Amino acid sequence: MIRLKAPQEGETAIEDQVQGRVTVQNSEIDDFVLLRSDGSPTYMLAVVVDDHDMGVTHVVRGDDHLNNAFRQLAIIRAMEWPEPVYGHVPLIHGADGAKLSKRHGALGVETYRDDLGILPEALFNYLLRLGWGHGDEEIISREDAVRWFDLPQVGRSPARFDTRKLENLNGHYLREADPHRLASLIDHIVEGRLGRGLDAGDIDRIAAAMPHLTPRAKDLNELADGALFLFRPRPLEMDEKAAALLEGGARQLLALVHQALSGLDSWSGEATEQAVREVSESQGVKLGQVAQPLRAALTGRATSPGIFDVLVLLGRDESLARIGDQMTKGS
Repeated sequence: MIRLKAPQEGETAIEDQVQGRVTVQNSEIDDFVLLRSDGSPTYMLAVVVDDHDMGVTHVVRGDDHLNNAFRQLAIIRAMEWPEPVYGHVPLIHGADGAKLSKRHGALGVETYRDDLGILPEALFNYLLRLGWGHGDEEIISREDAVRWFDLPQVGRSPARFDTRKLENLNGHYLREADPHRLASLIDHIVEGRLGRGLDAGDIDRIAAAMPHLTPRAKDLNELADGALFLFRPRPLEMDEKAAALLEGGARQLLALVHQALSGLDSWSGEATEQAVREVSESQGVKLGQVAQPLRAALTGRATSPGIFDVLVLLGRDESLARIGDQMTKGS
């Protein structure tokens, strides 16, 4: 077994790029083991030799390794090797202030992408802002990060991982993303929930719907759920809230809406809205009393993108057919 004879007098100082000047009395550094009795190197020796051989100039890692830095620096100085620049960043904590761990639900990066529907640029932006900032900037692109990032700007206090903030940031990036890219990211989710494959035309329909779907979604899973109404087979299966919207005199209103929409010369958001408004005015009811059962008839759900956007996205024939299905049920 071989040990390093550490200096016993004075102190060792590290000008850490994050923590500032940190000192330890040399008397606190023990004569630690370099080679075990079987000749194998310890981690402390191996990491220093590996960094030296690789030409590492900056060692940036969690502040739980700060104590190791003083022992590693003793080896570096004993070998008369160039000293690296150190930067020990604070660890991420959970909502309770304790170090983030599995009991907080800490997950692998793949899980955020594959299961939770988080875009990579959103996760990058969120992790970047944990303990570092550039003025009041919240949305930071990878290009801006490369230009702005500097170790001395990293805070010394641990940041707390906030899932809600990550979801809000992800919602922003969903709204900014290319519609066809998003469609390609959720096509397998939609296929799994529909139980059938999608063709190129289906993907185009999803992409066309993106401007109306992204404002209501905070992740790819919600985005896929929002797109399902485009492909539901007729007659639509109603959820409980949607079924309740079709009770009372709702089906009679739907019959009037069907008649009004059938007479349109053009099928646009403006034209369909005008037709539905005329029905509500002629019957002396609020627009919502017509729009809500119409939403249920068209999507099978009580929530959806704007109802006139839904009409346009479904098209004339499919919209009238879905409304007609509910009129038939009521007869």
